[in-house]
Amino acid sequence: MTSQPLEACQLRQVCDPTEFDFETTEGLEDLEQMIGQKRAVDAVRFGIGIQRDGYNLYALGPSGTGKRTTISRFLERKAAEEPVPSDWCYVNNFEDNHKPSTLELPPGKGTDLRDDMEQLIEELRTAIPTAFESEDYQTRKQELQEEFQEKQEAALNEIQEKAKERGIALIRTPVGLAFAPVEEGEVVSPDEFQKLPDEKREQVKEDIAELQEELQETMRQARQWEREAREKTKELDRQVAMLAVGHRIDELQETYGDLESVVAHLEAVKNDIVDNVDDFRRTGEEEAEALLGMPMQRIREAKFRRYQVNVLVDHSESDGAPVVYEEHPTYNNLIGRIEHIAQMGALVTDFNLIKPGAFHRANGGYLLIDARELLMQPYAWEGLKRVLRAQQVRIESLSQALSMVSTVSLEPEPIPLRVKIVLIGERLLYYLLNQYDPDFSELFKVEADFDDQMPRTAENDLLYARLIATMARREDLRPFDRASVARVIERSSRIVGDTKKLSTHLLSIADLLEEADYWAGEAGNGIVTVEDVQRAIAEQINRSDRLRDRTHEHIQRGMILVDTEGEKVGQVNGLSVIALGNFAFGRPSRITARTRLGKGNVVDIEREVDLGGPIHSKGVLILSSYLGARYAPEHPLSLSASLVFEQSYAGVEGDSASLAELCALLSALAHAPIKQSFAVTGSVNQHGEVQPIGGVNEKIEGFFDTCQGKGLTGEQGVLIPVSNVEHLMLREDVVEAVERGDFHIYPVANVDEALALLTGLPAGERDEEGKFPEGTVNQRVEARLIELAEKQHSFGESSEEEGTDGTDGSSEEDATPPQG
Repeated sequence: MTSQPLEACQLRQVCDPTEFDFETTEGLEDLEQMIGQKRAVDAVRFGIGIQRDGYNLYALGPSGTGKRTTISRFLERKAAEEPVPSDWCYVNNFEDNHKPSTLELPPGKGTDLRDDMEQLIEELRTAIPTAFESEDYQTRKQELQEEFQEKQEAALNEIQEKAKERGIALIRTPVGLAFAPVEEGEVVSPDEFQKLPDEKREQVKEDIAELQEELQETMRQARQWEREAREKTKELDRQVAMLAVGHRIDELQETYGDLESVVAHLEAVKNDIVDNVDDFRRTGEEEAEALLGMPMQRIREAKFRRYQVNVLVDHSESDGAPVVYEEHPTYNNLIGRIEHIAQMGALVTDFNLIKPGAFHRANGGYLLIDARELLMQPYAWEGLKRVLRAQQVRIESLSQALSMVSTVSLEPEPIPLRVKIVLIGERLLYYLLNQYDPDFSELFKVEADFDDQMPRTAENDLLYARLIATMARREDLRPFDRASVARVIERSSRIVGDTKKLSTHLLSIADLLEEADYWAGEAGNGIVTVEDVQRAIAEQINRSDRLRDRTHEHIQRGMILVDTEGEKVGQVNGLSVIALGNFAFGRPSRITARTRLGKGNVVDIEREVDLGGPIHSKGVLILSSYLGARYAPEHPLSLSASLVFEQSYAGVEGDSASLAELCALLSALAHAPIKQSFAVTGSVNQHGEVQPIGGVNEKIEGFFDTCQGKGLTGEQGVLIPVSNVEHLMLREDVVEAVERGDFHIYPVANVDEALALLTGLPAGERDEEGKFPEGTVNQRVEARLIELAEKQHSFGESSEEEGTDGTDGSSEEDATPPQG
């Protein structure tokens, strides 16, 4: 039974503009929902709604399908209904400066506390010096000093009186106090002292020794009085400082009374200011000299940085929960970082230099990350998993996390985390992570699978028109008339290569709309017409088809051998697709087959030289199985056959040429010429059924262009699998040629139909006796295979006889002719 060619109307699913009841897209409402992604949308709703550990989302699908846009809109709507999360601040830990403390405050209170603390310190820098310069403080301090001096003087006077009674004077020397004998009011010199009687000298020495002991005791007591005076002065300073500080901090504690952590921190600030009140009293000149002329402003600021508030996350202007998209998900951009500043040749840091990461900004809301960008950053993936498992953000540098250095640095208190993570990436990354990372399935339990196509129905055509209207308004494009909308819909079907589907690759559609708008502007049109859309499509192709033009040029010039007329045995035109970036085109290739006596092997020359991929090699092996099972099943397969893509200098992959290869092989066995006006594409199974293949439109157009270049005869055409008919969205010039009868498309369901068309001979089916009709292709193939099997058997018997009579010791295997 011979297959009939397809009608022109079967080669392209036209969208009729008259089905639309609008003139231009201005009359259409915006499309609010995402079309064609019900499965993904339901998954996103579920993932956002469920508030359980590990139910983070991974949005998988081809780039350009609107994953980020769709999810962002859902998240923004959901986030707007949720409460604004807390502000987070880092403050100094006065007990351990290397471990800054966190403060959680209601939204907007973080900046209020920061401003209040700055104002407090600014006031104290004036109030404290003023308090210590007051007359009352100076008087009380003077009294304490005078009290100490009076005690000291009284004790010394008492010793001096005792010494005077014994004729000894208490004198002051450069090295301190000393005793010396006195005669007639004058201090006795050492020489005169030696002239005194021995008895008197001994008495003076004893008196001086006693007085020296009393003086030492008095000096010890004086030091104790001095310490007491210092303590009293310090206590006085604390009282004065508390008077200056206390009521101001008490006011702040009252303001933040419902926040226990803030109240406790203010209490610690008050105690530290009182303990270090001298920092507010000194002017800083001494420090400036010690620091080699360091600017006074930096000295003063350095003193008071410990009282500042580092607002890590500020939600004072937020409405609802945050939705954060991290463009560059490095480890530090996710976790946060601790910066350093250079001072006097050294790098120093403090809690004010702690900077937030994406986790901090998204805390209490949602965080979107591109999966590929995340996995490309060193240690970012491990850092993300560690945060999700711990449910807290601990800021530490990579050197700390990897234990590469042991220098003293900050260890900020971790911040509790409540966030929903959404990873956006390709399907391959999802399946690889799911397979090789055991943590992935525990942390990302929701997959939102975005499809790149949707059913093409009348209802969806109208939704697609509204999508075009929405995108045109959003991008400020000219309105599209209904004919141009219909052309965009047809192009959408061609993108997915299916008459019953529409593309949901919104990036491609957006590009087409923008380019059509440009050409409309160039033509001076107020609206976008079908001619503008067609121009945009043609220009897109023209920018990418240099290699296609070069290939067809080589075919026309005879540099690549492809016949479009005549008949050849064991030769057929196969079709392949070359994809370069976003552009793909079909190219005809000559496939040839040679057969001879052998051991049943079909040699794939492409595989022998490592140019054939595993799928292509699988298709060739299927041919051997088909031959053995279909023809002469009671005889051994005794042929050696070779198949090759002529002038193929690159890799060949896929099984879409297996039908063409089988037809070439059968032609060679049957010595039945194949019409070179045909090209063949299709995969074949072991039962001879033709299976669908990809790129059918590009393949047909590729052979059509070749035939058109050589001259259309009305006999040329392409054989395709019957199951690929519904995928046809051919160019208009191809459809017109078919309509004129200059070109033909034949759908085939099995090898027999293809053989009948290619050879012009009936393929033949077995009769009741199990024989093929005489003269059919299948009968000639079977006869040739039986002939080869009998020759192989005769060669074997001849070899055995030669080995028996001793005239030749070679084996049967040696007697077998060499393999092809």
